[in-house]
Amino acid sequence: MIKLPPIAKLYEAYTCIADNRIKMEENQATVTSSNGVKIYTVKWKDKDYASNDNATFWQGYPGYPVLAVLMLQNKLNYNKEIVNLFKDINWHELNEKYKRNYDQTVETVLNNIDYDSAHIKSETEKIYEEIKNLDINIKRKID
Repeated sequence: MIKLPPIAKLYEAYTCIADNRIKMEENQATVTSSNGVKIYTVKWKDKDYASNDNATFWQGYPGYPVLAVLMLQNKLNYNKEIVNLFKDINWHELNEKYKRNYDQTVETVLNNIDYDSAHIKSETEKIYEEIKNLDINIKRKID
């Protein structure tokens, strides 16, 4: 089992997909941050995944760039209708505002979306359960 990310990272991955900030290639992807300042590289080989985003590289769990890639690779099932609700959210700015209190940040975002937040949370929890069963390894680097 991999080290689990905070569930909030899934919501950040939603925005990444909704905003089309991922460029997929054969064995890697580039992912632009929500504020457009940083570009992350996600690489994979077989079951190994690596990324230079802080969460993946330093914390050892899949950060939102890796989670978004896994969704686009259909290794995690996601609801496209829900993902599209998360378009144009600057997570970097919100995480700064709420001092990295990811749960508070997510609640703020959910309160500003005109959709059933309980349903969004339920769909996200399903994906989180899938992460627990993913047969992948998180690495610092893939050659």
